[in-house]
Amino acid sequence: MTHSRPYELRIPVESAFDATIGFVTDAADELGRCSGRLQVVPGVCQPYGIIHGGVYAAIAETLASTGTARGVMAGGGIPLGMSNNTSFLRPISEGTVHGTAVAIHRGRTSWVWDVEMRDDHDRLCATARVTIAVRHQGETRGGLTSLATEPI
Repeated sequence: MTHSRPYELRIPVESAFDATIGFVTDAADELGRCSGRLQVVPGVCQPYGIIHGGVYAAIAETLASTGTARGVMAGGGIPLGMSNNTSFLRPISEGTVHGTAVAIHRGRTSWVWDVEMRDDHDRLCATARVTIAVRHQGETRGGLTSLATEPI
C-alpha cells in the first residue's frame, strides 16, 4: 500500500470537491485576500431549496485555505484547516453566492481569516472565522514530527 502525504496532490483539481460543487476561486486576489463564487443549483441546496449550511462552511474553508496556500507554499508551508465557525444569516435560493475572505492574522504557524458570503444584492448571508494551521515538511513540535510528514 502506498502512503500519500497531505501536501501531495492525490486528486486532480478538476475532480476535487470545489469543482464538483461548481465553486470558482478568483485568481487575481492579493496576498491576504481571497474571493470566489458559486452558482446556486439544486445540488448545493437542502430540500427546502436554499443553500445548504455545509456549502457556506465549505466556501469559507476553501477561501481561507487557498489564500493561506498562496502565501505559504512558495516557502515550503503546508496549509491545513484547523477551525471553521460559520454563521448562517440569510438564505439564498437563487443566483450566486459571492465569498470574500480577508486574513486578520498571518503568522508563522497559523493564519486566521474572516469570510463574508453575500448574495447578488450584496446582502450578507453568512459569515465565518476560519483558522488555517501552517506546517513545514519535517517540522517538529515538542519532540513530535508534524502531521504533514507522517503517512496517512
